[in-house]
Amino acid sequence: MLEGPHSRLHELALVFRATREFIRGFRALHFAGPCVTIFGSARFPETHPYYELTREVGRRVSRLGFTVMTGGGPGLMEAANRGARDAGGPSIGCNIELPHEQSPNPYLDKWVSCHYFFVRKVILFKYSYAFVAMPGGIGTLDELFEALTLIQTGKIRSFPVVLIGTEYWRSLLTLLRDLKERGAIGAKDLDLVCVTDDLDAAMAHIEAHAVEPFGLKRVQPHRWLGEKRVKPSTES
Repeated sequence: MLEGPHSRLHELALVFRATREFIRGFRALHFAGPCVTIFGSARFPETHPYYELTREVGRRVSRLGFTVMTGGGPGLMEAANRGARDAGGPSIGCNIELPHEQSPNPYLDKWVSCHYFFVRKVILFKYSYAFVAMPGGIGTLDELFEALTLIQTGKIRSFPVVLIGTEYWRSLLTLLRDLKERGAIGAKDLDLVCVTDDLDAAMAHIEAHAVEPFGLKRVQPHRWLGEKRVKPSTES
């Protein structure tokens, strides 16, 4: 996509491919229910302490009544989906096709795979009423700042953004405070983020700023085009 101009036919094919991905993703996940998207590193294995922490976050988000959505890959994405499976709640993912293939993790009830990152990010944000950032790297930061930018600019509602791990995110918070002091961001922008180690506090924040303001309820929507509801698997 960033190779510069191609033939008009090639550019048209790109548009059609992206459009097809959007339609497929929207149709597949339209009835996924209100989601919380959980971001996190793909590089932390099951033996890492952050894995079990993220699995517990997935459990608790599911118990709030949300569908747990992730990028669908391994590491902490897998942990969040696995936690949703533990709690008997729906678990979905939006995977990305990479040169070194990233396979969907085994704890997904439903997933879509995207060729384009921009399509994937739209889908990750489209169905979510809250965002949780677990420890992660460049990809996690990209998704986190995408959420903050969309909220700051009013492109999406002021959904809660929770960062788990005060020590892990300490340098980021220092940077954000420095940006505020330099006038690059406003004081209100810092209020967009809740940073905590207390999972009870994190879930209370999501409930207060996502469930109650939007009057979310567990309802069964109509399906006009034959789309299937995401049903949680009983496998563990």
